[in-house]
Amino acid sequence: MTAQDEVLGNQSTKNNQVPTGRPCPSRTMPQSLANVAVHFVFSTKDRKPWLRNTELRDELFAYMSTILRNNVDSPAIIVNGVEDHVHILCSLSRKFAIMKVVQEAKTETSKWLKRLSRETADFAWQGGYGAFSVSQSNIAKVRDYIQKQEEHHKRMTFQDELRELCRRHQIEIDERYIWD
Repeated sequence: MTAQDEVLGNQSTKNNQVPTGRPCPSRTMPQSLANVAVHFVFSTKDRKPWLRNTELRDELFAYMSTILRNNVDSPAIIVNGVEDHVHILCSLSRKFAIMKVVQEAKTETSKWLKRLSRETADFAWQGGYGAFSVSQSNIAKVRDYIQKQEEHHKRMTFQDELRELCRRHQIEIDERYIWD
């Protein structure tokens, strides 16, 4: 065994050598690191204005933040939206797929809203979602954009907003299927 093998923890046994006779690297997995920010956007089913009540909306967004942190290890940087859709900027966990993060946020908040009152018993989110990567240098800009949703939607519809986000991120959409 060489000094390098000792430092790396390699065993120089026949079972721990590559065919060339050189020792294999350590069998332990090195630490995995990630810092991935994602901007999610999705609407209520058929863009119905279920979230008109700002108090309800604030409670929903706080609960969604809790779900993201506790259930899928993806802490929210900001959650905000308007009466018919939500924006989430979060730090994506390296342990969960994007689809699982969105599914958990939608499923748990939908259950919560349905149990809340008779008025929200039929609540549903749309089937799909948009997921957009955000560079570390743009997090503050995206956070500000999400924070100003009320102001922003005085000038632009949800559909136009999603079209623009997809255009900026070079995502082709088929309008026959995106609006449920």
